[in-house]
Amino acid sequence: MPSRRILGSITVTALTDGEGPFFQPREEAFPDATAEHWLAADERDPAAVTGDGRWWLPFRCFAVRAGAGPVTLVDAGIGPAGSPAASWAPVPGRLPAELAAAGIDPADVRTVVLTHLHTDHVGWAVTGPAGTPWFGNADYLLQRAELDALRSVDPGLDAGLVAPLRAADQLRVLDGDTPLTPGVRVLSTPGHTPGHQSVLVAGGDERLLVTGDLLVHTVQLVDPDLAYAHEEQPATARATRAALLRALTAHGPATLATPHLGEPFVALPRPQG
Repeated sequence: MPSRRILGSITVTALTDGEGPFFQPREEAFPDATAEHWLAADERDPAAVTGDGRWWLPFRCFAVRAGAGPVTLVDAGIGPAGSPAASWAPVPGRLPAELAAAGIDPADVRTVVLTHLHTDHVGWAVTGPAGTPWFGNADYLLQRAELDALRSVDPGLDAGLVAPLRAADQLRVLDGDTPLTPGVRVLSTPGHTPGHQSVLVAGGDERLLVTGDLLVHTVQLVDPDLAYAHEEQPATARATRAALLRALTAHGPATLATPHLGEPFVALPRPQG
C-alpha cells in the first residue's frame, strides 16, 4: 500500500512512479558537499545511497484529498514508455497502478499541480500520439514564470505539453501564492526553475509541504546552502529553501513530502534555542 500522512480531514498519499540510480555521480550533482555532509546525509537517509555509493532516486507524485472529495495531484511523474524523461529516467512509470492501489480513480483528480516543467515531473500529464491530457477532468496549474521561461528553454515541451493543455482548456496559470481548497495552498518557491511551486497542507497545528524540487537530496537538509548542479537559479533556490525550511519549523510540527528523498515523508525537527 502507498504511504500516507493524515492532517485533520486531509490525506496525503505518496505515489511512486519509478526509481533507479541517478545518471551522474552524486558528488558531481552536489559539487560543494564534503565527506562530512555525505556521512550525515547517509545516516539520515540510507535508502538514498547504493552499496557502491551511487544516488538511488525515487520519482514520486502526491495525492491530496479531503475525505472522499476530489483529488489534487502534485506532479505527474516520469510517465509511460516514450515519455520525455525516457532519455535519462527509469521508464515506464507505474502511476496508474499506484493510483489504483491507493483507491484513486483518475476521473476523481480535479487538479494537477505541476511543481515545475522538468521531464520527470510531467510524464503522465499529457500522453499518446494525439497529446491528450491524461487526467481529463483536471485543471493543470503552472506558474506564469515557469511558462514564460519554457518558451526559450524547451520549445518542444511547450508544444508537446503546454499547447495540448491549452487546447483542451485545462491549463490554469498562477501568479504567486494561491489558495486551492481549505487547508491547501500553492506556494511560489522559485530557484530550481524560475516558476517552481510547492504545495502547503495545513491541518490542526501540523503542516506538510509537498516540496517538488525545492530540495532533492537529504544532503540539502544537512546543509540547505548546498547547491544542486541542475538548479537553474542557484542563489534564488538557496534563499527560497533556507527561508521556507526556517518558516516551517518555527510554529509547531512540520513534515516534508518529497519526490526524490529515500523516504517520502520526512519530519522536520524544531530549531534549538
